[in-house]
Amino acid sequence: METERMNYEEKELHPVSGFKVLAGVILGFAVSIAAIVFSCILLEQGQNVPGGVLLAAGIVLCVLLCFLLPGFKVINPREAIVLVLFGNYYGTLRREGFYWVNPFVSAVNPTVKASAIAVNAGGSGASVTLGESSLSRKVSLKTMTLNNEKQKVNDVLGNPIIIGTVVIWRVVDPTKAVFNVNNYKSFLSIQCDSTVRNIARLYPYDASEEDSDEKSLRGSSQEIADKMKEELQSRVEAAGIEITEARITHLSYAEEIAAAMLQRQQAVAIIAARKKIVEGAVGMVEMALEQLSQNAVVDLDEERKAAMVSNLLVVLCGNKDAQPIVNSGSIY
Repeated sequence: METERMNYEEKELHPVSGFKVLAGVILGFAVSIAAIVFSCILLEQGQNVPGGVLLAAGIVLCVLLCFLLPGFKVINPREAIVLVLFGNYYGTLRREGFYWVNPFVSAVNPTVKASAIAVNAGGSGASVTLGESSLSRKVSLKTMTLNNEKQKVNDVLGNPIIIGTVVIWRVVDPTKAVFNVNNYKSFLSIQCDSTVRNIARLYPYDASEEDSDEKSLRGSSQEIADKMKEELQSRVEAAGIEITEARITHLSYAEEIAAAMLQRQQAVAIIAARKKIVEGAVGMVEMALEQLSQNAVVDLDEERKAAMVSNLLVVLCGNKDAQPIVNSGSIY
């Protein structure tokens, strides 16, 4: 027994033009109808044998032509049909146009799941049941978007974060997409979830203060996107899918630590602002002392300089406006 193939190679069909076969079918129906009509005339005239033979031939021809009708296939731009014949892979139609193939083949698309759909006709209460054969089994080759739902994952530090992604993808090998996986759309979604979890645990949410060059989920968006695309492409290669782009669309801390992380960010911002204020205040004090000394405005000893520095730093670094006290006497 032949070993079961785990990887199907695409076999592109080169079918007959549907317009040629359609013309032949129409001509055949015309001949069969003419034969039936002519046989009825012969039977009325009492020529039972030739009339019966002609009637049977017309009916048989009409039935045979009806069997040819399911073989007509219409392929729209950026679409494909994967065909099987009695459980075996028959071939794939990729070129747009109107064709005729073996009428016993059937299209396969595992993403189409509906055994019966009830359609209400104009609210009159009458309904029509459509089986699977009435649904489109074509595989779209157009570029599509997967907006993956937000999920809670842990970064490299173990912090729970909420992350959402969007993936731009398309089917490049419809044969692999149909036969190698059960449902290529759900397969892509599951692999996207797994890839996001794997990438998130390799990086912190934000870079640390000690190492500003450290890659992070928030600060290194392009590097993370390239890493996600590369890993996801390797995971879905067997399904005949090409990943065009993968990016993070939502990134935030989980609710249980969001408040604490907000306080941490506020503290970092306050410290950075205070550092700038102190640096500016020290520079202004140095400039004031230097100007007083150069212009000989007042001669201050070390104790008076220390007091002046203290007073200036309090005024410049304080959160509130200082309340000046005017000294009308000598400072000595």
